Amino acid sequence: MLTTVSCAAPEPAPGDRLTAWRRALSRTFVDVEVGVAPDRPWTGALTAERLGALQIATEEFGPGTILRGAAAVAADPRGHILVRRQLEGTALLLQDGRSAELHPGDLAFHDARRPFRLVLPEPQRARVLMVPRALLRLEERHLPALTATVVDETAGGAAALLLPLLDGLVDEVARAGRERREQLARTAAEILATVALEQSGRQPEPALWERITASLGSRLGEPGLTPQDIADQHAISPRYLHRLFQRQGTTVGAWLRARRLEAAHQELARPAAARSIATVAARWGFTSPSHFSRAFRDTYGMSPAQWRRTAADGTTPAHAAPPNLATHPHHLPEPAP
Repeated sequence: MLTTVSCAAPEPAPGDRLTAWRRALSRTFVDVEVGVAPDRPWTGALTAERLGALQIATEEFGPGTILRGAAAVAADPRGHILVRRQLEGTALLLQDGRSAELHPGDLAFHDARRPFRLVLPEPQRARVLMVPRALLRLEERHLPALTATVVDETAGGAAALLLPLLDGLVDEVARAGRERREQLARTAAEILATVALEQSGRQPEPALWERITASLGSRLGEPGLTPQDIADQHAISPRYLHRLFQRQGTTVGAWLRARRLEAAHQELARPAAARSIATVAARWGFTSPSHFSRAFRDTYGMSPAQWRRTAADGTTPAHAAPPNLATHPHHLPEPAP
């Protein structure tokens, strides 16, 4: 559902314009009061669209103030988290005893369940996402540590990686079809949850990288596993998935290949392993025995058959040691027979 409101025209009368603008903001977000200086001209424009549980809006307003007081909080049950990404101009966000001065490119969270104030000293434009608090995966006691602090994407961490992706996702929403738009909205919510966890000083339980790699450990035997399959399982975009692996110094394909080879290497070393080499290769996602043998030799310096005989004899040459698996040091589980 797309909602568009403009209060930039000289009509209706100034008082009616302000009332209409307050109602538009209250319907779109949560109940608020709006203030403007009587001797300064102001404009307001609002475009909002709801995509499943997520709402994305572009708000242009200023100069003026937006206030959500204690009475409005008590009267309005909506308790979403609002995420403000400043696009043009400046804004001062005050909540929980803190203030965040937002410049173009800055992002900050504020909680609709507690009073807040926005001071807009000039005409400005911002993108505001309204997210159900449950999607952020933060306990209520941790939310006050999140609000009215500027998310600094220049300091590294998740924000540096994710905020440019968030902007691209939101821009793409407007061009995508309905089904694709809802998927993009879910991905945007996942990104915001990760940024919120980092900003509040909490760590995801488990973190997204650990969740992805742990689930892949049980899917190594699926030869047709693709980045799209993995991204869909975790409600993220393939582009975001590739960026996560790049940040670890690898790619999705290289990571899967290394773990499949490691698993086959471990299985072939077990004395009780009676399966043929081709069967072991197939169990760990290799559809071509010859390709498996070449990849195994390139990695371990000997063929699978040589490694099996060496392991059975109890002599393991140094060049047959597993490769460096620093990004995923855990022992891999066996797939279901």
